[in-house]
Amino acid sequence: MKDDDLIGTQTPHRRITEPEEALAVLERAVPGLTGLRRPEPAVLDWAVLEESLGTALPADYKHLAQRYPTFALGDFLLVPLPEPGEEHDTLRGFRDGLDVLADAWVEPGRGPAARPAPGGLLPWAESDESDKFMWSTSGETPQDWTVTVASRSGGWWHYTGGAVQFLAEYCEGTLEPWALPPIDPEATPC
Repeated sequence: MKDDDLIGTQTPHRRITEPEEALAVLERAVPGLTGLRRPEPAVLDWAVLEESLGTALPADYKHLAQRYPTFALGDFLLVPLPEPGEEHDTLRGFRDGLDVLADAWVEPGRGPAARPAPGGLLPWAESDESDKFMWSTSGETPQDWTVTVASRSGGWWHYTGGAVQFLAEYCEGTLEPWALPPIDPEATPC
């Protein structure tokens, strides 16, 4: 990703900071998602992930993971989420994503860097066509992080809301999908 490939930045009308509200907006945007909801919130060992990654994770992502297993949207976008007792597998997934990012997407000295660089990118989802959905980890807390999308076509862009709000707006069609195809707001378990 090079600075000259930056398409732009999109800002939601209102950034949703409450995890419950962000999830409710996503569930309205993807009505079938509620059929995948866990009967009880999962108890996850966030310390395993956060200590190994060297950072806390955003509250909206943690809230989503406690209520849902891994799912795909529109048979296009995979949202991998931790499972109780399998946090080390999730950590491996984060590390694999960082390796791919460092090897294939990020050029040293040009554009954003991968985490653990200050403000570095941390992947949280990907498409079946190798588009990457990441957090830009700058800000005082993970709740301040923004979403960075790197498309397979080489263009990349920022969204100044959280990951769950991004998913909702992408599925609603209220987000300009720059370099991404429109998405069918259908959820399937993975």
